[in-house]
Amino acid sequence: MFLFSVAILVGLVVLVWSADRFISGAAALADNLGVSPMLIGLTVVGFGTSAPEVLVSTMASFNGNPGLAIGNAIGSNIANIGLILGFTALLIPLSVHSSVLKREYPLLLAVSAMAFLLMWDGELNQFDGVILVVTLVAVLGWMIYTAKTGAADPIAGEFDAEIPHDIPTQKAIVLLLGGLIFLLLSSRLLVWGASNVASALGVSDVIIGLTIVAIGTSLPELAASITSALKGEDDLAIGNVIGSNLYNLLAVLSIPGLVAPGAYSPEVMERDLPVMMVLTMFLFFMGHGLGKQGRINRLEGLLLLLCFIGYQSLLFVSLVNA
Repeated sequence: MFLFSVAILVGLVVLVWSADRFISGAAALADNLGVSPMLIGLTVVGFGTSAPEVLVSTMASFNGNPGLAIGNAIGSNIANIGLILGFTALLIPLSVHSSVLKREYPLLLAVSAMAFLLMWDGELNQFDGVILVVTLVAVLGWMIYTAKTGAADPIAGEFDAEIPHDIPTQKAIVLLLGGLIFLLLSSRLLVWGASNVASALGVSDVIIGLTIVAIGTSLPELAASITSALKGEDDLAIGNVIGSNLYNLLAVLSIPGLVAPGAYSPEVMERDLPVMMVLTMFLFFMGHGLGKQGRINRLEGLLLLLCFIGYQSLLFVSLVNA
């Protein structure tokens, strides 16, 4: 058990470190190729923050642990809203100025509802995976169109401020490829440790995916959101979470459906997906504003954080009673 626990810890540390290098390299390379800051922020950076979840999901699915992949995708979305946005808003209230984010809120809610309905029958099959991938392509197309038409949006300036403009192309390629290699190695190590811990404890790999793995792979978003909020880049702090959640549902959740289709633990539909949907609806009503400026204040941040703590406590009880 000690060796497996060390593997999880080392895997998570290297995963977070390599994800940062991967994102920096990808963003710098795109910038050097003349890609607009808005497009880099919506696609390159957005997908990059979900790279840990994508690779962990891929490794878990090919390793015969689709439950770990499903738990990682759903658990990361819960952590992104409850832990990351909740903790960030508790420190610094967040206001929404971006019209792009106003359009992303209902999009995230619709995609979350679609994923919920696809999994309603108790299994995640290849047809479900294909639908998620097709939707991902459509969302990427919408983001490209938005980037071309929304250059004056406030979030564009925040994206531009975070993109490394002084990294030479050769160094950017080294960061990109090096980050990807270490992402692959660390995700494999993490999945190996997590799956063996689940076996040793006699619990489903879904629980490990919803807790240790989900929180660990969400650490890059936590650091990014707090840093953005401290700089006064509220839209970016929220946009990181919305973009990551979209990619988690479409890119990450599609992988176990395509690679290892089949039934999943019934607790996912009874407990985990409803929690994800409730938190997503909370985010929609708080952040969208419904006709007025969206804002997540400290009280709402505390509510989100308490929801996350309560949910994790419920998982801990399930773990103890297993």
